[in-house]
Amino acid sequence: MTHALVLSGGSGIRLGSIIPKQYMEVNGRCVISYCLDTLLCSEYIDTIRIVACRQWHGVITDCLKKYDATGKFRGFSKPGENRQLSIFYGLNDIMEYADVSDMVFIHDAARPMLSESMIKSCVSAIKGHDGTLPILAMKDAVYLSEDGKAVSSLLDRGKVYAGQAPEVFLLGKYYEANKVLLPEKILEINGSTEPAVMAGMDIAMIPGDEKNFKITTTADLERFREIVQKGGYMI
Repeated sequence: MTHALVLSGGSGIRLGSIIPKQYMEVNGRCVISYCLDTLLCSEYIDTIRIVACRQWHGVITDCLKKYDATGKFRGFSKPGENRQLSIFYGLNDIMEYADVSDMVFIHDAARPMLSESMIKSCVSAIKGHDGTLPILAMKDAVYLSEDGKAVSSLLDRGKVYAGQAPEVFLLGKYYEANKVLLPEKILEINGSTEPAVMAGMDIAMIPGDEKNFKITTTADLERFREIVQKGGYMI
């Protein structure tokens, strides 16, 4: 089975709004509803759990009532101090009803352009591996700066990639990879795949999707709004 874990606990402070980006409305529906709709309709997803602050549970529940006819939703998990601790709390809850041999599918609520083809690619590619990570090749020159002020060195962009969500992992192995980082090291993790790599898990890279961007800034939100208004949003 494949269990989706949707991360929706972020505050969205970079947008400068009191409403987190995943709950802002675009074309009459909140941002999170777009990826939920895709996950709820996907034949590759068996259950869905959402990490979210309690104050937004009602908004999400309304989305689920409107778009869910599958009964996949299994409940909410509390957010942690950082993204990775939120993931661990979600994993801990999923372990109560899942098998260690199952897969966990991790996605950001602020990535509304999730497609069924990307879900299929991620779930299919894990065969023979411990996880899958969609990546984008770097188009520009990539530099390393030790102090954030001056260039220290030029990196080989042919060996550097940008990772995306969704990421898929074997549930039992990924849970243990995160558990050993408690209580403090997990707060230093910046990417979902990092604990898996630290644990020696075999993570396959697959082609990402540039349309599956994360809404982080106001410009990102306006970009998504324009896509929807022009009819460019397709599941």
